[in-house]
Amino acid sequence: MGGFFNPERGIWAALSTLVDVCGLSILWLFLCLPVVTIGPATAALYYTVVKCVRGRESGAFKYYLLSLRDNMKVGCAATLLCLLAGALLAGGYALMRANAASTSAAGVLFGAYYTALLLPAGVLCWLFPLLGRFTFGVRELFVTALQLAVRHLPSTVVVTLLTAETAAFCIPNWWPALFMPAVTALLSSFFLERVFQKYAPQLIAEDGEE
Repeated sequence: MGGFFNPERGIWAALSTLVDVCGLSILWLFLCLPVVTIGPATAALYYTVVKCVRGRESGAFKYYLLSLRDNMKVGCAATLLCLLAGALLAGGYALMRANAASTSAAGVLFGAYYTALLLPAGVLCWLFPLLGRFTFGVRELFVTALQLAVRHLPSTVVVTLLTAETAAFCIPNWWPALFMPAVTALLSSFFLERVFQKYAPQLIAEDGEE
């Protein structure tokens, strides 16, 4: 009977995890509203999910706010660069899509451009988890994300598709956004953490993982 009331086991552990997942997702949504804070908010979400949802440490909201503070400067700068690059890429996409039906060559060019977008999307999927787990300057952050996106292409494809499908699911429906940001970070971590631990084995000891 004593095990039933143990906060680290059974239903209470499940409820605690559910509160963390929903609470962190809602906090992430709120902190993304200024737009420029999307980067540090995402870095903090990934870090906290790895530590507290996957690693079972307590104090999720404290971890989140500390990570947000630590990554605010670099994260906001990286977000601005991502927004600029995203606007340019979106403009190119719209232009090529509008001309895709004009000639067969234009159609092929549009298909090639669409496929090539996987690389910047993949870099983006590595960018803020990297910031959440390590300390970088802005330039080093982008260079490292690019290197990992290319070097670990299968993981890049999986995490990019996972992120894209989550966004496609949440945009027309409001309710999945109450938990899917943290769930997506958790699922992504099973691919990203394996790579991070390869280059930084000390993470295994820090997180108490085998």
